[in-house]
Amino acid sequence: MTTTVNVQDAKTRLSELLRRVESGEDVVIARAGTPIARISAATPPRRSLDAPLLPEIPPIAGDALLEDATAEELADWEGDADDPLNAARS
Repeated sequence: MTTTVNVQDAKTRLSELLRRVESGEDVVIARAGTPIARISAATPPRRSLDAPLLPEIPPIAGDALLEDATAEELADWEGDADDPLNAARS
């Protein structure tokens, strides 16, 4: 949907017009009934899929995700005997 407003009205209602633009409307600003400008939503910048989402975490190879865990990794995952959650299962 497009809304047309005159210059003075646009100056007075700029915040409201910007909210309308954020919700997807286009606003045309006219002087003496002649359109002179259009306000439309800016396209948000797109994140590059090549850059890591969390750069502080090292990348993991896809093949490594499918490998079986070692006995040491399983022991770390399951915790030690002093873990109160493990004691509740016994």
